[in-house]
Amino acid sequence: MHEMGIILHLAKTLDQVAEENHLSKIGSVTIEIGEVSGIVTELFEDAWNYFSKKHSVLTGSELRIETIPAVTHCEGCGQNYETVTYGRICPFCGSGETWLVRGNECIIKEIEAE
Repeated sequence: MHEMGIILHLAKTLDQVAEENHLSKIGSVTIEIGEVSGIVTELFEDAWNYFSKKHSVLTGSELRIETIPAVTHCEGCGQNYETVTYGRICPFCGSGETWLVRGNECIIKEIEAE
């Protein structure tokens, strides 16, 4: 379960933000997670709920998750398309010369502090 490792890294970052801004408590954190990031959001939420109870700056804080849709670009025809729907093969020209434009990120979008 790599979600716990991501939560631990996230907590370090939030600790730094709290220290730099003289915050004693973080009210909520909004995270953007890519559709094909490999992060299982249910496990991510479980890890957050477990860890936030044991971490004073995060105790009682809310986790908000927003999904970033996965988009793939085709080198063959220059089109972008939905990755999850069509996979690696371009639905427009059938080319396999494609690359992921977005959708594998995990980004802190917003932190609300009390």
